[in-house]
This record gives sequence, structure tokens and C-alpha cells, in this order.
Amino acid sequence: MTSKKAAAVAAAQDLRVLVGRLRRRMMDATAVGGLTSAQASALARLAITEPTTASVLAGGEKVRPQSMAATVAALAKLGLVRREADPEDGRRQLLFLTAEGREYAQGARASRHEWLARTLADGLTEDELAVVTEAVALLGRVVES
Repeated sequence: MTSKKAAAVAAAQDLRVLVGRLRRRMMDATAVGGLTSAQASALARLAITEPTTASVLAGGEKVRPQSMAATVAALAKLGLVRREADPEDGRRQLLFLTAEGREYAQGARASRHEWLARTLADGLTEDELAVVTEAVALLGRVVES
């Protein structure tokens, strides 16, 4: 394996782990309203993918369907999610955000953005922030390739 390939493999592993940690940290730092991080994460994903099924949400969140069913049940009990029969397959239920669920998801998204911006501004020097900004642009190229 070439040194470039080995460096890419190591960077890919480190980046994957770091992105997961960053996502969890952002969810934990902005959790409000007594939701667990799993509930907040499912609500955020539903805001992007609705309507969807619990099974699709489970796949996106990398959890078992049974775990997602419990998460969705808790969100429905809190009035943040509603279920409707799928018009194409009555055996399936589609999930939607309620108005309250949408408001929560939008507020949480804004809180995550504010937390990350504040953390970057407070925790990095101007030179370090410039490096992060450049790295974000490079990662954008990777995503688009």
C-alpha cells in the first residue's frame, strides 16, 4: 500500500469516528424539552425525510427497527409525531411531524448551528479557524466527487 493510500485509509477512519462524535455532541449539547438524544436525532431525521416509515428511520439512524418503534411511540405520545396509514400499502404507517414536532426540530437545528459556531469561535484561534474552513471546503469536494 502506498503511503498516500495508507494516509487516506487512516484519515477516513479518523474522520468517520470524528463525524459520529461531533454529531452526538451536537445532539447532546442542544437537547431540550426532555427528549433523549435518540428521540431528538429521530425527530431531526424525520424533519428531513418525512413522510417516512419507522423502518426507514431505523436504517438512517443505524438502530434496530424495534428500537426505532419505541422511539417513535415516545415521540407520538409527546405529540411530536403522528402516524397515518400509507395510502399505497395500508399495512404500513407513514410518520409525519406535528406542528409542535416541526417547531421543536427547527429550534433544535438552530441551536445546533449556534452551538457549533460558538464552539468554533471560542475554541479556535483565527489561524485554526481558517484551517477548519479550508478543510470544510476540501470535504465538500470529496462529498461532491
